[in-house]
Order: sequence, then structure tokens, then C-alpha cells
Amino acid sequence: MLLPLIIALHAAVAVVLPPLARAAGARAFLAASVPLALAAAWALAQAPAVLAGDAAQARLAWVPALGIDLDFRLDALSLAMVLLVSGVGAAIFWYSAGYFRAGERGLGRLAAVMTLFAGAMLGVVTADNLFALYVFWELTSVTSFLLVGHDDRKEGARRAALQALITTAGLGLPMLIGFVLLGQAGGTYRISALVESPPDGPLVPLALVLVLAGAFAKSAQAPLHYWLPGAMVAPTPVSAYLHAAAMVKGGVYLVARLAPGFADTDPWRALVLVFGLATMVLGGWRALRQDDLKLLLAYGTVSQLGFLMLLGGMGAHTAAIAAAGALLAHGLFKSCLFLTVGVIDHQTGTRSIGALTGLRRRMPVLAVAAGAAAASMAGLPPLLGFVAKEAALEAFLPGHTAELPPAAAAAMLAGIVLASVLTFGYSARFWWGAFAVKPGVAEPHFHRPTAAFLAAPVGLGALSLVFGLLPGALDPIAQAYAAAYPDHGAPYHLALWHGIGPPLLLTGLVIAAGYALFHWRAAVEGAQARLPRGPNAEIGYHLFVHGVYAVALSITRRLQTGSLPAYLGIILATLLALPGARLAWALGTGEAALPAGENLRLWDSPLEPLLALVMAVTAIAALREHRRFAALILLSATGFAIAGLFVLHGAPDLALTLVLVETLTTVILVFVLRRLPATFSVRPPGWPKRLMVLLSGAAGTFVALALWLATSARTASPVGADYAGRADEAGGHNLVNTILADFRALDTFGEVVVLATAAVAVASLVLLNRRDRVVDEPAAEAPEAVPGVPGPDAEEGSAR
Repeated sequence: MLLPLIIALHAAVAVVLPPLARAAGARAFLAASVPLALAAAWALAQAPAVLAGDAAQARLAWVPALGIDLDFRLDALSLAMVLLVSGVGAAIFWYSAGYFRAGERGLGRLAAVMTLFAGAMLGVVTADNLFALYVFWELTSVTSFLLVGHDDRKEGARRAALQALITTAGLGLPMLIGFVLLGQAGGTYRISALVESPPDGPLVPLALVLVLAGAFAKSAQAPLHYWLPGAMVAPTPVSAYLHAAAMVKGGVYLVARLAPGFADTDPWRALVLVFGLATMVLGGWRALRQDDLKLLLAYGTVSQLGFLMLLGGMGAHTAAIAAAGALLAHGLFKSCLFLTVGVIDHQTGTRSIGALTGLRRRMPVLAVAAGAAAASMAGLPPLLGFVAKEAALEAFLPGHTAELPPAAAAAMLAGIVLASVLTFGYSARFWWGAFAVKPGVAEPHFHRPTAAFLAAPVGLGALSLVFGLLPGALDPIAQAYAAAYPDHGAPYHLALWHGIGPPLLLTGLVIAAGYALFHWRAAVEGAQARLPRGPNAEIGYHLFVHGVYAVALSITRRLQTGSLPAYLGIILATLLALPGARLAWALGTGEAALPAGENLRLWDSPLEPLLALVMAVTAIAALREHRRFAALILLSATGFAIAGLFVLHGAPDLALTLVLVETLTTVILVFVLRRLPATFSVRPPGWPKRLMVLLSGAAGTFVALALWLATSARTASPVGADYAGRADEAGGHNLVNTILADFRALDTFGEVVVLATAAVAVASLVLLNRRDRVVDEPAAEAPEAVPGVPGPDAEEGSAR
């Protein structure tokens, strides 16, 4: 399958975009669109086989030792997402070539990061392995952070980018834990296998909650929706791509991907329906009072994402068909509307509803295209949004909701109708605010946009109409995705006309109530202003972040005291509290036992007790010594005694390494200690001496017992037994050289690096000492000062 190569092509093209942008300016986006167009063309070529039930698959070995592969799969749901991510994405890239000016700061970087984001998003919607999906998922978080904060000179852009990253990537970690729990419960990390044969067990509900938390954060579900309106500081093409066609649909895609296998597992359906409905209503209500066209679309996106989450996670046949239709409809109309705002802002310099008037006369083609997109968003016939909205209403009528109690289905239907009324209201507000004539508002002066600049929004708006008139072109995708659910004898198809029935009557009710909401918009705005403000999710985010900072600072202030003995004491206490306590428990319960007495040899050579005595005496003397140089020499003597033990046990290479390290360490410390006071206190600040002695003794006992148990528990033959036989295979005749150069190459390389680092440090200190002497010598030869007149170095000399 070509898909892995296409994803790699995104990265390759991103590398060449910065220099290309310096030469070609914004036209570099045309080159950046090539891998996206190629991905969309490849997906369309695979569509007949995919819709026939033959999903395209590919596998690349990633971590074979752990059984982790890069699995890719293109089925009906992935096909719909690829068409959005790559097809609509390519149109947005073409639009970007006319949107950005040649002198735009960081244009090459922006094009490169957008291309990398497109490749990562393509990986998200086609990955068939939980770990691979998570890697691509986090890549979208990182690249979106760079895109939202593109204009890093603005504090608002930096703050919004960080807020989006903390929210989406922060909750991505619990999602990873959920992935691990799901994979362990199911015995596989392949998504298709988990959905086909869902695991059960006590940890599966917890895993699903963690996965939903990550999906809700990525798709801006309340109360995690606050980051999306803030991200509108990004350039408009970025907003159109990330927040209409691609990134924010990642969470919806993940929920829709897992729903066929896990929708019936509590508490999946309850969480998805409750949070989805709350997000729909909250986003629609907030969109009604926005004056900035882009912010209006942002809150409208929040509302639509709740709608998509509700349908995709419902886990029912008709709801799945509606989810597929709404997914494609939203990508088309919302990207068209974002690009429309970009054209208006680019030409007039404002996005404020209160400052715009009469644009329908100056931009009639754009007004018609945006009107079609807004009508699709409002659910008006004959647009694709109407087709999807009717399917959603049908999904919660009796006969299609066997998975829900009748009361719950009625409540969800009422919530969707309410949210649809709000959607109609803010859709009408958008078109009126952008294009209508407003009395008393001065018409802005601007140049008409070029046809090439209008091509993308006009084309996307036209597609909303085309697919609304011909929904049968998209119905096979919806049917293929919904085939995973039983239809309970009530099949459904995407169509423009289903006859006069409850969905059509409810649509008429939505249109009437929505028009009334828009017509009396002044009264609605006044009511919104008088209502008490509820909890603010963004304030909650800031309180949480500042709370984390406060706790971190408090802990750091208490632990980072600047005292090395205190740090060592904390390390030793942690060692004893965790593995030490576990070892004591194992010895106390008999789970582990010390080796029998006959296995204990006090020494193998009469010199060993002598070296042990030297180590004990020098270590204790160093503990009691107040002079720095004397303590250093005593510690060096301890190290050399340990090197002697290595020699006695037949390890001269280790002994030589230790001697070199001890020597270099001593030399370095000599240069360092000459700048410190000659003596020091042996009592650590705030740490009783007896406590340190007890900690040290307990840690030494733990290490001794652990090593004793480890060496006596070994049952395998020593690895060195095979070295002699394999030396010839490595092409070596000297066994020691072969071990150092081949069998222990990384270990030897590490030792060389340590020695080289120590040598550089010694050389630096020697040169520093020599420079200090050169500086001090002229001062000693300075002419004698005139009596009564202080010399230029008088204060410096007194300080010395």
C-alpha cells in the first residue's frame, strides 16, 4: 500500500518548503499541496474496493521485539476522513497561496509545519495500531501548537498555543494509559481486532473513560472547549484547516472508530451523549452573542463538534449514517465559512459584524457561496447539512433507538432540536453580519478579491449544494460505516426527500424558531446580558494551571535547598522506602530467602580483608573529616581499594578504568576545591548527623543484601562462557580485544566518552588556572600607590 510512502512524502516536502518559500513566497503552498492532493487521489482510487468491504491494509515493522507494528487501514470511516484531511486540506493550501503576502514573517516555517500536520493527521485517521495512532495524535498536538502560535511576537498567540497544547496533549497521556489497558485486556493493540472482538474485564470501563477524556479534549467538548475559541488567533487558513476539516475531528474520529465495539460498554454511551449534548447547546448559545465573525464560527464549531460526538458515539445504525453525513457536511461548510472570513478580513481589515456592511454588492459570488455554506450549517434544504440533520433527527425517533430507553431517546431528540434552533440563529447571524446592509454603518473601502482567491471558498460552498442535491454519492460511505451496527429492521439512507414525516416537521419547527431567534436578536442579546454568568471553563483552566505552579514551587522550595547531603538523604530515603521496603517484606514473609551458609565465603584471598579494612577505615575517616582536601584524599583511597578488589577478582580492565576515573576525579576536584574554603561542616543543614548515619547504614545493608540475593539467584550460565566460541565469528583472534570492540562495544564507547569528558574538564580547569595567574601577575607588579590616594585595585584587593 502506498499510504506509508505518502505520509513520508509529507515530511520530505516539509523539509524543502522553507527555502522554497524564500524564493517563491506564498506560492510554496502550491507545492505543499502536492502530497495532500496525492493522498486524496489515492483514497478515491481505493474507494470502490473499500466500499465493497475490502479494506486496504499495510503493515511496517516498528518495534518487532515488543510486537509493535505500524498498521494502516483504509475503510469507510477512514476514507471519509482522508477526503476531509487531504481533499479539503489541499483546497485550503491553494487558498493560502493567495492569502499570505510575500513578506509574511516565517512563511516557509508555516508551510512546512502545516504540511507536517497534514501528514500526522493522515496517520491518525488511517492508523490501525493504538500506539501508532497515539504517536500521530501527539504529533498533531505539537504541530498545532506551532501553528496556533505562529505569530510568536504576540503574547495572545503564545498563550493560546500553550493552552491548546496543555489541554490536548495533557489529556493525551491518560488516553495512552487507556490504550495500554485496552490492549492488555484484548491481547492485541490492533484497533480493528479490538473493535471486532471487544475485550471485557474490570479495567475496560476505566480504559474507555481515559480514552474518552483524550478524545473530548481534542474535539473541544465542554468543559474542555475553552482552548478552541482562543486558538482563533492563528492565521485564518490555519483555523480553516485545523478547526474545520482536520484536528478537532480527531476526537470525533476516535470515538466513531471505537464505538462499534464499545458503545454498549458502560459508561461509554452515557458519557458521549451527555457531554455531546451539553457541548451542542453551550457552543450554540455562546455563538449567538459574538461580534467577531471568526469567534462566531469558533463557538459554532464547538456546537457542531458536540453534535458529531453525540452521533459518532451513539453506537446505532441510523446515528452512524447521520454521523458520516454530518462529518462530511461540516468539513465542507465550515471550511468554506472560515475561508470566507479570511477573504473579508484580508480585503477589509476587519472581522467585526458592527463594522461590515454592504459586502453582498461588492462580493456577490462570495456572498452566494457563503450563503450556501451557512444554509447547510443551519440545516436548510437542499444542502448537505439538511440531509445530515434529517438523518440525525430520524436516529432518535422510535424504531431507531433500541439502544436507548424511550425517555432518554426523547430527551436527546429534544436537545438536538434545541441546539438546531441555536444553530439556525447563529448561521443567520453570520451571513447577515458579513454581507447585509446595516443602516448607519460606513461601507469599508477595499479592492475586490481576485477570482483565484475566491476559488476555494466558492468551490467548497458549491460542493455543499452538489452533495445536497446528490446525497447518493456519499450514501455508500455512510452505509459501509454503519454496516457494523444492526438496523433492527429500519434501514435508512441519506436522501434529500424522505417524505413528510416527523424529521421534516421538526425541521420546519427548527426553521421557524431559529428565524424568530434571529429576528428578535436584540432581545436575545439583552436576555443573555442579563442572565447571570455561569462557571467559566477558561477560568477553571487558569486556576488549575496556577495551582500546579504553586504546588510545584512549594515542593521545589522545600526539596531544592542547595544542600548536596540533603539531596543524597532524599535519594537514600526513597531507595529504602520503595525497593528497600519490598525487600524487607519479601524476607519477612519468606518470599525470598538468603542463601544457605555454605554459599557464603568471607574472602577468596587473604588480601581481600585487608582491602575491606582500608575501605572501611577511609570511608569512616572521610565522614568525620572537616578539611576538604583531606576528605578528598580519603575518598580517593576508598576508590583505589575498590580497584584492588577488581584486580583480585580477575578484572584488570575494570580496575584500570576505575583507577583512571578516580585519578581524573581527584585532579578535577583539586582544581575546584582550591576556590572553596579549606574546611566545611560535617553536619548537613537541617539533617541530624545520626539520621544521615542511619540512612547510609541502612542503604548499604540493602545494597549488600540485594547483590547477595541477585548473585545467588542466577540460574543461567555466565554470558562469558560463549565469548570464546563466538570470537572467531566476530573475526577476532584476541579474545579481550573482541570483547571490548564487539561484544561490549557500547560499554567501551561509554567509558571512552566518560574519560574524554573528564579530560576536557581537567584541561579547562588547568587553562582557567593559568589565565587567573596571568591576570594576577600584572597586579603584583603595579607601581606603588601614592600615599593618601587609594589605588584603582584597593577595593578589589581588600575583597581578596
